[in-house]
Amino acid sequence: MAITEIRPGIHYVGVNDRTTTRFEGLWPLPIGVSYNSYLVVGEQVALIDTVEESFGSRLFENIREVIGDRKIDYLVVNHMEPDHSSSIAALRLRYPDLKIVGNAKTLQMIGGYYGIDAGTLEVKEGDTLDLGAGKLLTFHLIPMVHWPETMVTWYAAEGVIFSGDAFGTFGALDGGITDSEVEVDRYWDEMRRYYACIVGKYGAPVQKALQKVGGLEIRTICPTHGPVWQERIGEVVALYDRMSRYEGEPGAVIAYGSMYGNTEQMAERIARELAEQGIRQIRVYNLSYADPSVVLRDVFRYDTLIVGSPTYNGELFPPVEQLLRRIEARCIPQRRFAYFGSFTWAGAAVRRMKEFTERVKWEPVCPPVEMKQGYSTANGEPCRQLAEAVAAAMNGNV
Repeated sequence: MAITEIRPGIHYVGVNDRTTTRFEGLWPLPIGVSYNSYLVVGEQVALIDTVEESFGSRLFENIREVIGDRKIDYLVVNHMEPDHSSSIAALRLRYPDLKIVGNAKTLQMIGGYYGIDAGTLEVKEGDTLDLGAGKLLTFHLIPMVHWPETMVTWYAAEGVIFSGDAFGTFGALDGGITDSEVEVDRYWDEMRRYYACIVGKYGAPVQKALQKVGGLEIRTICPTHGPVWQERIGEVVALYDRMSRYEGEPGAVIAYGSMYGNTEQMAERIARELAEQGIRQIRVYNLSYADPSVVLRDVFRYDTLIVGSPTYNGELFPPVEQLLRRIEARCIPQRRFAYFGSFTWAGAAVRRMKEFTERVKWEPVCPPVEMKQGYSTANGEPCRQLAEAVAAAMNGNV
């Protein structure tokens, strides 16, 4: 491949993964994912992060294309998750004099994962590494974005921040590397999905990290996944800022489970009534079939959530329960919320969703709707009233 020089002396040497189907064994990758690695070449050479080990040979080929037989002096490890660190052992074998740079938590993890405890350099907040030829790297710790050891590397002379998983996105890079070379619009929803699934729980640490790097004059963001950002930096930072504050834009997600179509008809009636009330951004998901990462993406994106479930074995329908558990685990402080349920002989779904609202301290917009047995026109009226109340709240009429 042709190596991209992002800034003078800074080369992209990452790889694309179009074969792995699930990130972390959980989240689908319909358009793949990239593992980004960068070479900074001065009088000495530093590699910033590695790639997933099954792509290690491609990484080494890319490195060789830039520096030939020259050695790598330093490996800077911003994040220890194995999709970025699992080539470390092979890299050390290839470059035995390589010094591994990381903070105390990073170096402990390198020992635990790869049995390496020699040839390391511990750095603390604000420490620097001088590569010569004007290339000075500075390290800033951003713990819990989204592991405790994470940090970013700042190269002030060129305004480049190597940001680890921050500002990353699902999606392989189709030819281009920087945002000026790719169709950027296809990555926004993948960035939202990536944030919601991977980083979503850690809004407060992300806010602290944004404040820490907010004073830097950033001209290039080099994340470990997705495009290198140069022209759209403001949009990227704004999206991460909004999502880490759990600020939803106007719109409603209706997520439901249904065994025989009755609860589904309630969801359809609610959606139709919302549209009649002027709500245009509506996303309806049957949780038995919907990709959970897409549903979570839109729960983060929009400010209103309506959930419906039949009673199943005296509990919530399992896909509905899974969604609520995932939302709870991500510590979303508030959404405009309403819920509805159904049962045949003994209701439990509505009660369980009420317990969910109490656990997460959400205040429902209106009383829930509970339907006994089959859907009918008469049952549609309470659904209409629920939707009307939600729409009124969304339109600021309450």
